[in-house]
Amino acid sequence: MAKPSSPPPGDDLFGGLVDQQLATSGPLAARMRPRAAAELVGQQALLGPDGFLGRAIADDRVPSLVFYGPPGSGKTTIARIIATSTRAHFVELSATQATVADVRAALARARDHLAAGGRTVLFIDELHRFNKAQQDALLPAVEEGVVTLIGATTENPYYEVNSALISRMRVMVLEPLADTDLDQLLTRAAADPRGLAGRVILDDAARAAIVARANGDARAALNLLEAAALATPDARSIAIGDVEGAAGGRAIPYDRAGDAHYDTISAFIKSMRGSDPDAAVYYLAVMIAGGEDPKFIARRIVIAASEDVGNADPQALLVATAAARAVEFVGLPECRINLSQAAIYVALAPKSDASYRAINAALAHVDQHGAQRPPLALRDASRANARHFGHGEGYQNPHRAPDAVLDESLLPQELEGARFFTPGTRGIEAERSARLASLRGADDDATPF
Repeated sequence: MAKPSSPPPGDDLFGGLVDQQLATSGPLAARMRPRAAAELVGQQALLGPDGFLGRAIADDRVPSLVFYGPPGSGKTTIARIIATSTRAHFVELSATQATVADVRAALARARDHLAAGGRTVLFIDELHRFNKAQQDALLPAVEEGVVTLIGATTENPYYEVNSALISRMRVMVLEPLADTDLDQLLTRAAADPRGLAGRVILDDAARAAIVARANGDARAALNLLEAAALATPDARSIAIGDVEGAAGGRAIPYDRAGDAHYDTISAFIKSMRGSDPDAAVYYLAVMIAGGEDPKFIARRIVIAASEDVGNADPQALLVATAAARAVEFVGLPECRINLSQAAIYVALAPKSDASYRAINAALAHVDQHGAQRPPLALRDASRANARHFGHGEGYQNPHRAPDAVLDESLLPQELEGARFFTPGTRGIEAERSARLASLRGADDDATPF
């Protein structure tokens, strides 16, 4: 549904009056929304004098953009300021409500506006929620320059937006606001006539609590400030107790199907690989608090036990699989302890990716050269007539050889001398390395794959 912020005549009879009313009686976050570039806080890497977007606005040459960032990072605000700064007509659609017909109607009005000498900024909130047909409807207008399209999304646009559309836009990554930015917003909101107009005083502990709970989200910070102020109507000072009472439980910014999911599990895996148990336990806690499936976490620990530890400490795999079994047997909340134990064990274990590299090298060889048949001596001789074809002929049982080791390669003849496994030099695997060297022979000069 189109909601122009400054609609042309006939578009929305009451739109301007509604906006004026919200500016004085709406939520604090809406009242304090910046209306000019000078009021913006944060995102200086993009909006500062040396930032791409800051220069583009100053030169009035803003291209079609996708703002990708977490809630409360300023995506909608910046889009509206761009429209104001470039003197363009601003049309806003919500992808959760708009239809293909709404998109085409907005583009038709943009063409009329262009014919009259004006420009249109079409802002689509939650662009990733548009289906393919809706996104495709935007393509011609963006390509022809009928509109400057600005999309906002909390999901990675390279995954969630059609490649044809994303190729015609610049992706701007917005970061969560810094604590100093949130502190500045709170100071402004407490004193500004549009905000609390000095009716309350925010003490340092309460201010720090709001900043910590907002987690980089400007909207969340202002909403919490307003809630705390409303909860203390007879008191001039807002204390930390007022903030905690207004906040209730902390909401963890974690999406089990989105970027937070992938970013956090990636950090968890890399922390175990990097031998940092504190970081591993922290990211584990974030996932558990965010509602992640503990079976998913357990699977990643089991994988890491082989991929990153391997035979440097084979016990790691036993600990990891035991924790995975405990997850099924015990469940949350107690299985968090089993997951913590396994994650810490894997983090502190000596590291080797030799097993990981070995199977990848062997798979790459099979993919490139195909599968070679085993030597006749190793082929199955139990089936009828198998020995007639020479299967099993010449096979030597290693238990009958000195030290139970055969003095020959068991690879296919075409791969004689191939080396897929190169042992690491840490933990138990280092001890195995000397044995492998003696098995392969001191003069082994084969080239590893």
